Amino acid sequence: MMINVEEIRKDFPMLKKTMHGHPLVYLDNGATTLKPQCVIDSVVEYLTSYSGNAHRGDYDLSHEVDEQFELSREKIASFINAKKNEVVFTSGSTDSLNMIAYGFGGVVLNEGDEILLSVAEHASNTLPWFSIADEKKAIVNYIDLDESGKITIDNVKKAMNEHTKIISLAHVTNVLGYEVPIKEICELAHAKGAYVIVDGAQSVPHMRVDVKDLDLDFLAFSGHKMCGPTGIGVLYGKYDLLVKMKPLRLGGGSNTRYNSCGVVTLKNPPYKFEAGTPHIEGVVGLGSAVDYLLNIGIDEIREYEKYLRDYCISKMKELDNIEIYNSDSCGAIAFNIKNVFSQDGASLFNTYGIAVRAGQHCAKILDNYLDVTNTLRVSFYFYNTIEEIDKFIEVCKKGDEFLDAFFG
Repeated sequence: MMINVEEIRKDFPMLKKTMHGHPLVYLDNGATTLKPQCVIDSVVEYLTSYSGNAHRGDYDLSHEVDEQFELSREKIASFINAKKNEVVFTSGSTDSLNMIAYGFGGVVLNEGDEILLSVAEHASNTLPWFSIADEKKAIVNYIDLDESGKITIDNVKKAMNEHTKIISLAHVTNVLGYEVPIKEICELAHAKGAYVIVDGAQSVPHMRVDVKDLDLDFLAFSGHKMCGPTGIGVLYGKYDLLVKMKPLRLGGGSNTRYNSCGVVTLKNPPYKFEAGTPHIEGVVGLGSAVDYLLNIGIDEIREYEKYLRDYCISKMKELDNIEIYNSDSCGAIAFNIKNVFSQDGASLFNTYGIAVRAGQHCAKILDNYLDVTNTLRVSFYFYNTIEEIDKFIEVCKKGDEFLDAFFG
């Protein structure tokens, strides 16, 4: 492993925190990630040193804001191998996916067209499609998962038909953590005249995502899941599709001119989608986060996380009181302590200073597949350690203690 974890951990002030007298063990990185000091400093620097508006003023301070704002756009474009004018700033993956569903789906979908999803999708990649399908009288159908919970190219082929217009899938699913064969899906979809939208919230922070190589039509991801601030995200779209796409919000900054008769001329992408004052400190912080991740190395991050996950799975399999639902995936680990409700299990971990997720994880139609309503979820990032996993495993062994304490 090339990552120097002990040095990296010094960059994260939150790792000095304690809970219930124990050092924080943060294993809920699928929900949000901790922030390194360099990201915090970049946000504070904007707020204290050049806190003007973007794309508004004709003075030096505003020019400095513009430069830093657009520099972040360039960094993010390079990070995913996109063109600068294909990167739209949003409030997060949810915002991006809603913009795509209503702004693009609302333009290209016709009555009887099909939208293909999977039951493993996050609510942000189901609910907007339900709504626009209802509005356009389109049809939502699902690609079957195989026996382990994966999406296979064979099942995509079986699901597609002459009415398929849009396929919208998570690159890595947020509960089962399986990587979808998105490049092959794009090839298949484009050959049939369909578009592919990708929820990259759980992939972009953890692995190399090259939008040109994958030939994605659209990609959505969030800054807070990759060491950036909350409230900032990215919508990538092929430029010709962004031209076709309709903005959902209009206002200052999105138009070049309009008159009292209602004749409006919008700016070119990406600016036609960025009406109003943007989340400037979020954009600056996300640019800093990208620099930080690149300095560590995306491939190194993925390799180290695999090492952590493999180790954790091997230790969990040694325990007879743990049910694992996705031992062979690449992302989060979904599991339960046998005979313990997931939220009760999370409370047990919490008393030992360990933060894990419990519930349905915003994937509320996955329970039919898993045959279980709620699960626990642990998800790693490059600042986690083997020692933290050992602490987690020790609490897994104590699962019955919760029942003893509750009923004793």
